[in-house]
Amino acid sequence: MMRTTAPGRLVRSRQSLIAAVTGTAVVVLVALGLFLPLAGLLIGVTASSAGLVPFPGLSVTAVTLVGIVVVAALLLFAVTRRRPASAWAAAVFAVLVSLAVTAFPVIAVAAGSAERVSDVGPLLGDLWQRFTGGS
Repeated sequence: MMRTTAPGRLVRSRQSLIAAVTGTAVVVLVALGLFLPLAGLLIGVTASSAGLVPFPGLSVTAVTLVGIVVVAALLLFAVTRRRPASAWAAAVFAVLVSLAVTAFPVIAVAAGSAERVSDVGPLLGDLWQRFTGGS
């Protein structure tokens, strides 16, 4: 026999609800415990280095907004599943996406800093020549 659900009912099973709530809790912990402090640290490093360490604010913002949409969709998918396995899979993917979004600022700053290192070498050479009198 097939069970029917009332029209408009969002939650299909208790296990799916547990998966979605657990995924949401872990995503919130990642956002509050990892992403925000890390982004604050990187922004502080950029500010204290007078721009030598670049912080790509626009790309970090774009990745964060896309990540929020993807995580919300995955958690909504988790809560609306009838089978708990698919709900747990969606919740785990939501956590993985939140971890990827958290790692992006570090990768972006590292890539920008590596790009700046190639600019700093000739600048230091020029300053050394000016300081030593061109020899």
